[in-house]
Amino acid sequence: MSDDTTTPRSHTTIDTIAEEWLDTEVELYAEMRVELGRPGHEGEFSDYSPAGAEQAALEAKKALAKISAATPVDDVDLITKFDLTRNLQLQLDRHDARFDERDLNVIASPAQNLRDIFDIVPTASIEDWSNISTRLRNLPAAMDGYIETLRAGIAHGNVPAIRQVNEVITQANKQVADSGFFFQLAADAAPDTGELPESLKGELAAGAQLAANAYEHLARFLKNELAEHAPEKDAVGREIYALASRYFVGAVIDLDETYEWGVEELARMVDEQESIAREIKPGASVAEAIAFLDGDPSRKLHGTDALQRWMQETSDRAVNDLAGSQFDIPDELRKLECMIAPTQEGGIYYTGPTDDFSRSGQMWWSVPEGVTEFDTWRELTTVYHEGIPGHHLQVGQATYNKSLLNAWRRQNWTSGHGEGWALYAERLMEQLGYLDDPGDRLGMLDGQRMRAARVVLDIGVHLEKPLPDGTGTWTGDYAFGFLGRNVNMNEGFVRFEVNRYLGWPGQAPSYKVGQRIWEQIRDEYARRAGDSFDIKQFHKRALDIGGVGLDTLKTALLGE
Repeated sequence: MSDDTTTPRSHTTIDTIAEEWLDTEVELYAEMRVELGRPGHEGEFSDYSPAGAEQAALEAKKALAKISAATPVDDVDLITKFDLTRNLQLQLDRHDARFDERDLNVIASPAQNLRDIFDIVPTASIEDWSNISTRLRNLPAAMDGYIETLRAGIAHGNVPAIRQVNEVITQANKQVADSGFFFQLAADAAPDTGELPESLKGELAAGAQLAANAYEHLARFLKNELAEHAPEKDAVGREIYALASRYFVGAVIDLDETYEWGVEELARMVDEQESIAREIKPGASVAEAIAFLDGDPSRKLHGTDALQRWMQETSDRAVNDLAGSQFDIPDELRKLECMIAPTQEGGIYYTGPTDDFSRSGQMWWSVPEGVTEFDTWRELTTVYHEGIPGHHLQVGQATYNKSLLNAWRRQNWTSGHGEGWALYAERLMEQLGYLDDPGDRLGMLDGQRMRAARVVLDIGVHLEKPLPDGTGTWTGDYAFGFLGRNVNMNEGFVRFEVNRYLGWPGQAPSYKVGQRIWEQIRDEYARRAGDSFDIKQFHKRALDIGGVGLDTLKTALLGE
C-alpha cells in the first residue's frame, strides 16, 4: 500500500467521508477552528459535559459506519480508510472506557486547554479582541460542563489520582490571582492598528474576571468534592494503560517486551553518554562533563530575548542548510516563528500552521518563572526536534500536500508518529554532522536518555511492574528519584515531568517507542530496496503520508 505523490488525483468518496468527519469534529470542538484557521463560531468552546461526550460518540459511530461501507479506488484511499477506521474505533473505545470522566492532569486536560487556546487566537484587529472577550465570557459555561463530567466520574468510581487533583488545584489558583493569565491578557490587549474602544476594554476586564472565577470554581470543586474520592495510587492498571498506549502510539505494542527493551535502551544511553563525557573532559563522569559545559560562557544565553533570537537563528540556519540537500522543503515551510510563550509552566512545544499558511508554524518556549539563563549545548537538539527536520517539516509537509491528501489526512496527528519522528530527526541531525560538537551531542543524548527512562518509568508505574534492580514494585513516589538520576535538570523540572507521566499514561513512552518503530520501518524499507535505497526519497514518501498511526504507516510503507 503506498501513496503515489506524483500523479494528480481526483476527489473520491472516501476523501469526502474523511473531510465530512473533519467538519463534524470542527463543529464538535470549537477550538479546532482556531487551530486550523477556520472562520466562524469565534469565541466558543467545545461542550465538555457528558452530553457533549455522548454527541461526539454518536457522530463517531455514524462516521465509522460510512467509512466501513466505502470502497477505496486507489492506494491513497486505502490508507485513509485504514487510518480513519482505526481512529474512529479508538475514539469509541475510549468513550466506552469513560476516559473523559478521569481527564484531569497537569499538562493536557480541559483544565489546561480552556486557557491554552488563548495562546493562538488571532489578536491583530479590534474584532479579534471582541472575539476574545466573547471567549472569556463563555469560559465559565465550558468549565461547568467539564466539572459535570468529573462529577459523573465520581458517580462511576472513575476518578484520577489525588496527586493530579492537588497539582491542578495549584495551577487553577494561579489563574485566580491578580497576576494570573486572564487579567494580564485583558490588561495588555492591543490590536496591531487602532485603539481598543473603552467599552471593549471594560468587556475584556469583566471577561477576565469571569474566567478567573471559573478557575476558582474548578479549584473549589477539586478540593471540596473530587479530592475525597481520588485514589492515592497513581497506577491506572493494564486495561486502561493498553488503551491509552494504543491511542498515543497509534499501534498495538507488547507492553512487557517494550518495558524490557526500555531497560536495555536506557543502559545503552548511559554508556553512550559516559563515552562522550570523556571526550569533553578526559576521565570525566557525565556529571563532571555537564558541570564543565555549564561553566562555559560561550554556551550560555542570558534572558529570554537572547533565547528567542538564538532559537530563530538556529532554526533559520537549519532550514537554509537542509532545503534541497536533504529534504524537499516548500517555500511555505521555510518560515518557522520561534516564540517565548506567555505562560511560565515549563515545556517547549510546536503549533502547526493554518491550512492556508496565513499563520506559520510556531515553536513555543514556556520559560519557568525565575529562569534567566539557558545553555545552548542542552537545547540545540530541541530546536531540531520542534523545527526542521522535526515537527515543523513533518506537520507542515502534510498541511502543504493538498494535491494528494484530503483535509482530514493533512491535519491528523498521532503522538507516536509525531514525537517518534521528532526524536528520529534528532538522531538524523547527529548523523548529518550538526551535533559533531561533543557538548551538543551530549545534550542530544541527555534528551534521548530521558525518553528511554520514561518508557521504563511510565510502563513500570502504571502496570506496577517489579523494579529493574528487583528491590520492590514501581510506585509514583519511587519515580521521582528514578527520573532525577537519569536527567540533568532541576528539581522543579523533574517534579513537573513525573507528575505529567503519572497523570497522562501512555503518552511519554510514545516518543521513544515511536522513534523505535520509525527506525524499524526505515531499516526494513532499506533492506528491501537494497542498493537502490535513497533516504531522501524515503523521508519524502513517509512524510507525504501525513500523521497517521504507526500501524498505518507500517502498512503503507511495507504492506504489512
